[in-house]
Order: sequence, then structure tokens, then C-alpha cells
Amino acid sequence: MEAKQTVYVNKFTDGVLDPGKEMEYRVRDGGHIVANTTPGCWGPMITPALKGGHEVTRPVYVEGAEVGDAIAIRIQSIEVTSMATASGNDQPVEGRFTGDPFVDGKCPSCGTENPETYIEGIGQQSIRCKECGEDVTPFVFTNAYTIAFNQQKNIGLTLNKSAAEKAARDAKHYMGTPEESIQNPVVTFAPHDIVGAMARLRPFLGQLGTTPSRPIPDSHNAGDFGQFLIDAPHQYGLTKEELEDRTDGHLDINRVREGAILICPVKVEGGGVYLGDMHAMQGDGEIAGHTTDVSGIVSLQVEVLKEIDIEGPILLPVEKDLPYLAKPFSEKEKEQAKALGKQWGVEEFEDSLPVSFIGSGADLNEATTVGMERAAKAFGIDVPEVMNRSTITGSIEIGRHPGMVTVTFLAPKHYLEKKNLERIVEEHYN
Repeated sequence: MEAKQTVYVNKFTDGVLDPGKEMEYRVRDGGHIVANTTPGCWGPMITPALKGGHEVTRPVYVEGAEVGDAIAIRIQSIEVTSMATASGNDQPVEGRFTGDPFVDGKCPSCGTENPETYIEGIGQQSIRCKECGEDVTPFVFTNAYTIAFNQQKNIGLTLNKSAAEKAARDAKHYMGTPEESIQNPVVTFAPHDIVGAMARLRPFLGQLGTTPSRPIPDSHNAGDFGQFLIDAPHQYGLTKEELEDRTDGHLDINRVREGAILICPVKVEGGGVYLGDMHAMQGDGEIAGHTTDVSGIVSLQVEVLKEIDIEGPILLPVEKDLPYLAKPFSEKEKEQAKALGKQWGVEEFEDSLPVSFIGSGADLNEATTVGMERAAKAFGIDVPEVMNRSTITGSIEIGRHPGMVTVTFLAPKHYLEKKNLERIVEEHYN
């Protein structure tokens, strides 16, 4: 199949990122990916036919990307197309899954695994097994809300009972669900525990990355959610060592937004770039476990970076999203440093630029360690140096609780040059 300068992606996975499946979309190095993405967590979570907790785009083969390279993904635009969505804390329903409610849902009545469903009415009992008609949703809400957005998509407002039920009765319309999506729209549940709360929109991608080197359910392509797969009873169960084949595409880092660059490892030929799980807004940590999943239109540009062997993603945030200590120095600040150096007899001055290494793990401590180890390995330095630089020229920031962080610091340009990263980082910030 010939690679195209621009590919338009409107088909989705069954919830599993499988490197064994042929990639039907192919894009040139330097080309563009335009996608109409589906809502993430809650819709797939109440659709047991999906086997991964999300419904992401089918992976795109990037021409020239080989194992051991990296792919720089420039997020050119993100546009929310949903008019409303619903979200809240989750509670798994015993008897409606075997070992993992995100992956191996089953009907409690007829025992069908990953059953197809239909919607009958509204509310949390509306998702029914096609085989026997039983209530089959693997998850229900504890505390939840329905939220609508204004036309400008800059303000949201949580709805009362009657408004939430209005949205529920025409759920796919209000959520802007793409035509090829099979997920049940979550506004069907019509939650309304929080009424009249205002929230600002700042959309970002909860899922963006490359295909892992073994089949992994999409929402588990991370060090924290991936813990569910260790010794799991279903076909995607793996060992702790095999979890290293992940690519950490399930980030839920709110800085992965329009204007940012995400540099991703290539672990299969062509990379297999995929995206989804767009959120309308999210505070650091996604502490509720879920946020406002929406449909949207995304435009990306991809570039193959040859022989940049990295273990996990590197984020180049929008400059305003950088921690204060990690922002590039102004010319005035550099002059002040030179004056201070003259006073103390110091002639060496580092020229530096910011980088954010992604770390994920079973908890935040492990994720931080992983992020620092990835940075140290990339630059050929030791972890204590990463600790020091992150402390005085950066920050450790939570992406998702329990185990996704960014390790951000100002890296000397000669470190970046040694890793063939100087050009792309300098272009982004200068």
C-alpha cells in the first residue's frame, strides 16, 4: 500500500493494540494524520464487546520508521465536537467480568463473553445483552455528572436531572459519536449528582503514542493500568517483564495538547501511531479516575527521528505549560548569570533547553523512578544527576494517579545533541 501525505482515520480498534494486525493506513515521513476520535473511558467501559477500556484509532504505519527509531508527533490542532458528555467515579459490578472489567466482560445471565449489546431506555440499567436481554454493564457510577459545552467550546456546565435525561435520549447526537464507533454513549446513564458546576475547557489527548511490541489492551498500555495484566486470567495476561513491551501511549497527561510535541519509541516496524481518549479538561492526577471524554477532530504531523532509541515517550510541552523553573532562560537572565559568573570566577555556562521524560509504574514512586531512569539512560548520566537537575531546574508533575508522571528539567544542549534531539527541541522552544 502506498504511503500518503495525509491520511484520514475514521476506523477504530476493538480495544486491543495488536502488532500482528496489518496497518491499513500508511503515511509518509513528514506527513499528516487527521482523525475523528471517539470518547474514551466510560463509553467503552459500558460496552463489553470492546476489550480494552478504550476505542482508539487503528494504528498508522509511518514510512521509514524502524525499531530503534522514534517518531515525533506534532499536535497541530484539537477540536471538541461533542456537545455534552458524562463522567464520574467508577465501581465494577461483580459477576459481569471474569478477571478485569475493562477487558473480559461477560453476561451474568447467559455467560456470553464480551457480549454485543443494545440500549433499552436510559439510566444505569439500559445496557442489555443481545443474547438474553440481561443488564450487562461491567461498571456503574458512584458519584457522577452530565456536562454540556457552549458553542465556543470554552465553558462547560453540569446539568440537572431533566437536562441530563434530555441528552440521554439522543445520546449519540449530543456526544458526536463517530459513525464507525461501536461504543454505547455514556450520557445514556443520565447522571446528575453535581448540578450547576462551571468548568473551563482545555482539551488534550489521553491516548497518543505508538503500538507496543505485543498485543496489549489499549487502556492498559501504561505502567499503572498495565498492572491489571500481570498474571491475568484472560488471553492478554502477561508477566511483569513482558509489560516492558508497552509504549506508554495511555498518558492522561493534560499537557499533551495542541501545540505540544510527543516523541514516541518505535517498537514495531512503521511505529503504528494511534490516538484517542480526548478529554475536554482535566486537573493534574485525574484523581476521580475519569474525566470528560469527548469526540473530536485531531490533526497531527509525524516525523521519523532515526536511531533515537528511547524506552518511553518524551514530551515537549507548550512553553506556558512548563514548570516555572524549567522555562528557557531569557537573554536578560543569561546576562545576569554571566555577571554572577564574573563575580565568582566561573567561566563555564550551560546552554540548556527543557525536556519532559514520561515515567509510568504501579504507583507514583515507581513512575518517578522509571522517568528518571529513562532520562539518565537517554543522556548517559546517573539518576542522582537527574534528581538534582529536576529539583533546581524543573519538576516532577503528576499526569495520572496512581502511576504516570513527567520528569522535567533543563537539559544541557550537548546532552540533547548526543541523543540527536537538539534540533527538534530548539526548533520547538526558540
